Amino acid sequence: MAAQVAAWDEVGDGRAIFLDCYRRMTDAVVDNVGRGRFDDGVWVETLLDRFAGYYFSTIDDDTHDVYVPEPWLLAHGAAMSGDGQPIQLLLAGVNAHINYDLVRTLVDVLDDEWPANDEAGRARRRSDYDLINQIIAETADVVQDEVVERRSPWLDLFDRGLGRLDEHLAVRLLGRWRTQVWRHAVEVLDDTDGRDERILVIEQQCARRARWLLL
Repeated sequence: MAAQVAAWDEVGDGRAIFLDCYRRMTDAVVDNVGRGRFDDGVWVETLLDRFAGYYFSTIDDDTHDVYVPEPWLLAHGAAMSGDGQPIQLLLAGVNAHINYDLVRTLVDVLDDEWPANDEAGRARRRSDYDLINQIIAETADVVQDEVVERRSPWLDLFDRGLGRLDEHLAVRLLGRWRTQVWRHAVEVLDDTDGRDERILVIEQQCARRARWLLL
């Protein structure tokens, strides 16, 4: 990820903004897996690997036959054209990866175990999933200072004026999105006959949100 961020930054490709954020947050989660902070670190690593696969399939030039969902088409298109402020490009990428890719990722990694998993087992999965929210909150300052403000120095003025309010609002937004994602994933898991339709609806919702974020 770091090498791709550096390559994109060198040529002014706006896709570096989201990937730089994603890299730092992924590194933080991996570090906490190593520290034994999760109930099931192997499951969390599986989740991270599958999650990353969805993202990299949208930027791999050798996979022209891979379907790229509309939220990513909008996010990548704006980033590559330079159409949008860094914070808009970051949020558009987060929207696509969290609100769409993460639903599909959770369905993938929970599908086999979900029907037989009891309430306690499902609660353990949810607890590990929610712990990632806390880790995201712990990295919010670093992401703002080293990802967004490095590419938009004028935002530092707002950061100084607002104190920690802006980071708090960003963390609350991501937490709300991730809570919604878990609910959507459970709905997809429980609806074996209507999964494709549910995934399509989620993609359309994310695409509408992307258009609003990129105004």
